[in-house]
Amino acid sequence: MADSDSNTIDIFDSLPYYDNDLEQDPTLREKVERELARHQKNPTTLHPRVPPAYQLFTKNPLLQAEIERVETHQPFPPIDSIRFQLPAPTSTPGTDDEWKASLDNARAQLEHQRMRQTNVTLLQTYGPNAWRIHNYLLEAQAKQIEKALEDLKQLTVDVNRQRKNDQERLGTQLNMLETRWTELISSVLQIEMANVALDAEIDRLNKREAELAEMVV
Repeated sequence: MADSDSNTIDIFDSLPYYDNDLEQDPTLREKVERELARHQKNPTTLHPRVPPAYQLFTKNPLLQAEIERVETHQPFPPIDSIRFQLPAPTSTPGTDDEWKASLDNARAQLEHQRMRQTNVTLLQTYGPNAWRIHNYLLEAQAKQIEKALEDLKQLTVDVNRQRKNDQERLGTQLNMLETRWTELISSVLQIEMANVALDAEIDRLNKREAELAEMVV
């Protein structure tokens, strides 16, 4: 039995680690399986105790848009390769503005290549140590998470073991109380039967007394 009030704790009258009704009655197991198959549907809403989904990159619209693109299985936008080319003016002969645009593009790509060369040099100089430190931190974090997972698994095992022990202890007490209740019911029935027999004997003796009184008169 479960209480639907949100301010109270749900209490279920069941000892799953001790009850063996399904093993004793095979037809009952079939009924349970049919009922589960009939009601086994994916829930449309989460349990109230489940926290809401954590929103990532709320302060970074670009990364948030990228997460949404991956979640919706959209293809990655193609890379703009025009900025890596050196297109000449389309008209012949080119105008001053077209040549200026081409020259600005060439200077921008030259600066980009210079920055890439600088970044490669910095990466070769400081990159290995930085990656070693980064990998060390990741390994330490992974060990902490694995330790927390093992502790949680052990806590789950301890809780289930305690529940099993408690239910087996309570189940034994319930059996003892049920046996005692059966014995008391049997005693009450025996007393009632004895009372009926005594009433019948009293009636018989009363009739016999009346008969003897008539004979004496």
